Amino acid sequence: MKQKHSSKRTRESNTLGLHPRNPHRSRYDFALLVDSFPELAQYVFKNQYGSETIHFSDPDAVRALNSALLSHFYGISFWDIPKGFLCPPIPGRADYIHHLADLLAQSNNGTIPRGKRVKALDVGVGANCVYPIVGYKEYGWQFVGVDANSVAVMAASEIVKANGSLKKAIKIRQQPDNMHVFQNVWTEGERFDVTLCNPPFHTSEASMEKENTRKRNGLKARKSGQMDNQREHADTQAPLNFGGQSAELWCDGGEAGFISRMIQESVAVKDQCFWFTSLVSRQANLPALRALLKKVNVQQIKEVEMAQGQKVSRFIAWSFLESDQIDYWQANYWNS
Repeated sequence: MKQKHSSKRTRESNTLGLHPRNPHRSRYDFALLVDSFPELAQYVFKNQYGSETIHFSDPDAVRALNSALLSHFYGISFWDIPKGFLCPPIPGRADYIHHLADLLAQSNNGTIPRGKRVKALDVGVGANCVYPIVGYKEYGWQFVGVDANSVAVMAASEIVKANGSLKKAIKIRQQPDNMHVFQNVWTEGERFDVTLCNPPFHTSEASMEKENTRKRNGLKARKSGQMDNQREHADTQAPLNFGGQSAELWCDGGEAGFISRMIQESVAVKDQCFWFTSLVSRQANLPALRALLKKVNVQQIKEVEMAQGQKVSRFIAWSFLESDQIDYWQANYWNS
């Protein structure tokens, strides 16, 4: 029986915290993590409650923690980023990947498409390359990661080269024009099952500094030593503590402007991708994005909420595929 496909927008909610398949749902076991990455040991201490933790305000400590997590859970032998680049929260990044897997499953009669036939495009892969690492290690997907920053491209490429298992699974490309999203990096006839993106949030450096001041004041109000829980980790890795180059943190038009450009450029490759997606940090941006998606005649829109401790994040997904195209996609790319 053929599925019925509707252009009606749907909204899904997750009220259970991190995704059930996310391996970072429990508190960090620092003994195991130090065993996987001994350099982490110098940053581990016991807080006032007798629990082992690190100072999450220390970029070097968080970088060591990320190396340990990627080693222990994903078998990554080398991971590092240049000083000043965004050091992302692994639990939150993994959550996006697992929810994307669910999104694909909903379009495939409940079965997650796995293996090298599934191709994903990471817009703004950054120096850290975390999304492709998690997506490949968890589901066997093939990735293309693109970035406009040449140093980020080199760093991500080094991570791939240094880990043999990643070499055939992840390709890194440079976007020569930071005002474009898919143009220049999406080759003719290339197909992707899903795109993902963590877009720049701020409209300017001044806007970012103002927000960082607010976050600093909020962090100071928290009790010392209470950030040993993975959900706190996902919630508090703000740019003020965890680096980030200008293109990672702000752009013309901010988040709404970037995603709007992505939507407009997705029209040119609308038959070459099943789901286009992007994180949306500011809920107030959603109405304008919905209106633009309606204007470009997408067939499906979905908004998926992801709960990470006290923080609720979300991503928006859209697809141009008609029913017959979806049936063809399932039969030829996922189930053949």
